[in-house]
Amino acid sequence: MADISDHSATDKKSPSLLRSVTYHHWSRFPSSRLLADDDPTKPPKVVLYFTSLRGIRQTFEDCCSIRAILRGLRLAVDERDVSLHAAFRLELQAALNGRTFALPQVFVGDRWIGGAQEIRQMHEASELGRLLGEVARQDPAFVCHGCGGVRFVPCPTCSGSRKIFVEEEGRMRRCVECNENGLVRCLDCCY
Repeated sequence: MADISDHSATDKKSPSLLRSVTYHHWSRFPSSRLLADDDPTKPPKVVLYFTSLRGIRQTFEDCCSIRAILRGLRLAVDERDVSLHAAFRLELQAALNGRTFALPQVFVGDRWIGGAQEIRQMHEASELGRLLGEVARQDPAFVCHGCGGVRFVPCPTCSGSRKIFVEEEGRMRRCVECNENGLVRCLDCCY
């Protein structure tokens, strides 16, 4: 029988917590810095714009398959769910110069790589691994202890309620530290 104080058996995360989504706090990370990295010594990062909404089956399946391909290559992927933060959609539209697009979309640094069809074709032709050869790597089983791998945490300022009481004004105001869902990016696992 296992000792109750022995947490090693319970430290394994359930597969549902392996889902990885990122959130960029809009005021701390202006859109001009979200795709481009200022430090030329760091390897470029892969940015994946996707949706976790299951409303359109084909789009959801495309997003899942591209995430699986990128994880299979053991890449450090900055996943940006446009359904969790409206600014991600605006950021993607700006990056694609206002062209119409379907999700998912993949970038390396500020360079557009492609959508689901292009990524699948490159992967099947073994070109994707070579193209992304110098991209930062990460263990696909990595799970952050701060957020459980979701990369979002409730806002510490408003506890996720999106409202704070301002004593000087004697009223509630919208919290400016979090997004429209009351979430901020996990500081333990964001890169």
